[in-house]
Amino acid sequence: MNILIVGGSGFLGRELVQQAWATGHAVTATFATCAGNIPGIGWLPMDLRRSEEITRVLRQTQPDVVINAAYVKADWATTADGAIHLAMAAIQHGSRLVHVSSDAVFSGADVRYDESATPDPITPYGAAKAAAETAIRLFAPAAIIARTSLIIGDGGSVHEAFIHDLVTGRQKGVLFTDDIRCPVHVADLARAILELTASDHAGVCHLAGSDAITRHELGVLIADRDALDASTLKAGRRAGTGSPGALDVRLDSTRTQRKLRTTLRGARDFLRCER
Repeated sequence: MNILIVGGSGFLGRELVQQAWATGHAVTATFATCAGNIPGIGWLPMDLRRSEEITRVLRQTQPDVVINAAYVKADWATTADGAIHLAMAAIQHGSRLVHVSSDAVFSGADVRYDESATPDPITPYGAAKAAAETAIRLFAPAAIIARTSLIIGDGGSVHEAFIHDLVTGRQKGVLFTDDIRCPVHVADLARAILELTASDHAGVCHLAGSDAITRHELGVLIADRDALDASTLKAGRRAGTGSPGALDVRLDSTRTQRKLRTTLRGARDFLRCER
């Protein structure tokens, strides 16, 4: 397939680019500020806030599939409007669309959410993701909307970097024991997205890890894996602090997992220390 990966220089985007290229697909990736350095990949600048750039890139690449892994948390124009403009352009060019969304579309009021759950965001970022989902489901019903949770890697994610900064004292902070998510490994997530891309699946799917764990437990697991002193990680509760966002959001990926060969491992599995 000829695949266009939007946001290819980001953490998930890079993994998608590498896996798609390794499995023999023709890959073009876009970037907002800095091109990636993966050999064999064509890189094109594209700002999702500019519909004329979206049109230019799709006309130039003529992709069979467009995967949107781009977002800017504080920017509605990119995360919502840009994603919608991209979806409309993909439809016009006859391209299959895969839109990466987030568990931020949920408030946490129901705790456990499967693919049939109705978004009820309580943050601007969640609202932007929910708006994009709504428009895509309306205008591109054959598209895949892939909701995921915290994305962890083998040292390259912002979450892992934060734990290192806490342990070494470069940052101060507390890891919450009442803030719960279902982290997923970036390699599993990218593999599952590419598997869905090649299938006839459509609509919302959940691609999160099988373990629901607290931010503090996640931090301890990362520290232990990386031979850091986990005892230096301070625990606390977020409830009552006024910090925005949902507390406990657990994406139930059971329905989607049944359709996949790829196993979405839990964090206790992929972060297990075997020294």
